[in-house]
Amino acid sequence: MIEIIFLGTSSMFPTKERNHPSIYLRYEGERMLFDCGEGTQRQMRIVGLSPTKIKRIFISHWHGDHSLGLGGIIQSLSASRRREKLEIYGPVTTTKRVKSIMESFSFFKNFEILTHEIKVRKIKKILETKDFEIYAFPLKHIIPCLGYVFKEKDRRKINLEYTRKFGLVRHPIMKKLQKGEDIEWKGKLIKAEDATYIVAGKKIVYISDTKFFEGLVEICKDADLIISESCYCESEGVLAEEYYHLTASQIARVAKEAGAKQLILFHFSQRYKDISKLIEEAVEIFPNTKAAYDFMKIVLK
Repeated sequence: MIEIIFLGTSSMFPTKERNHPSIYLRYEGERMLFDCGEGTQRQMRIVGLSPTKIKRIFISHWHGDHSLGLGGIIQSLSASRRREKLEIYGPVTTTKRVKSIMESFSFFKNFEILTHEIKVRKIKKILETKDFEIYAFPLKHIIPCLGYVFKEKDRRKINLEYTRKFGLVRHPIMKKLQKGEDIEWKGKLIKAEDATYIVAGKKIVYISDTKFFEGLVEICKDADLIISESCYCESEGVLAEEYYHLTASQIARVAKEAGAKQLILFHFSQRYKDISKLIEEAVEIFPNTKAAYDFMKIVLK
């Protein structure tokens, strides 16, 4: 199960209803953040999440609305006597910027911070565990900016209807089947290809600040969920181009052409007191579109 919580859904300026951008993702024993705007740790406290459990933070770019909360998170982790390593991923200059944060405030440096600077011209795998992979890809923004893909690995499930024919329903030997290995049970051969089936892993695409570019559709291809900035309405398309942002219509067309299952819009300009127009534009093109709000929760099973 993958759980996603939107901790902030505004853009450059926070509003009464929307904090700066940050998205929390929980998967198995992993807790991670995608961006860390000002006030992120307070948002976590409000919704009952502990910053101490965060293992990795993925920064899209170093504009303040996406990164000003990082110093506060580190301060709190230090005060909590953290011992576990914290890994921070981001574009070029990430190591220097994290070092500057550490030198700007007084911290008890009681845990390791490992930074990963990512320089990519096309989508590239930057992390792999036994359960999932993370990919980074370049976005088209005013400064170096990254998007990220969370890809759950395919899982092999037991076909109990089949194994029950052999009197096998629950036994440690079934772990071998899950690994794709044939087994012998009560003198009979049970083949993994017959006794199991593959469940495709979920694919989540996180798109931070960017204007439209060729290749975005391919990156989003067959995504179970696209989380994307949607700063402007189509009527403000000139502003979107000038400030390197997407309109709701643009990302809706991407989702449609990519064959995605669901699109969640966030990072709305503070100029919109009512975001219904953005949603209407997107839904007209890609019906399964929703607008994120602070503390919104999405669960993918």
